[in-house]
Amino acid sequence: MRVPGFRTRFILLKKLMHILFLSCLKATELIEKKIRFKLSIDEKLQLKMHKSMCDACTRYEKHSILIEKGISSLEEDVPDKMEVEFLKKLIIKKLENTSG
Repeated sequence: MRVPGFRTRFILLKKLMHILFLSCLKATELIEKKIRFKLSIDEKLQLKMHKSMCDACTRYEKHSILIEKGISSLEEDVPDKMEVEFLKKLIIKKLENTSG
């Protein structure tokens, strides 16, 4: 049996590294995807491995989750269109009563 040469081993190692290790750009994409959708098992594994080595992406995920929670709470506080129209009419009525 022939032992693979250096170049072959290098190419195989490079492919393996590409599969297992993400760039920070790809990791942040997966973090954003994880917040909104479910990740595949491969994506979960890749992201977990990347975050175990990258403090910046770990902090990015924490901040993204915090921002998402903040935005979600703001969306809950936004009145619907019917409520806004009701409030407009109420204000106009009170203004008419005080000026009359």
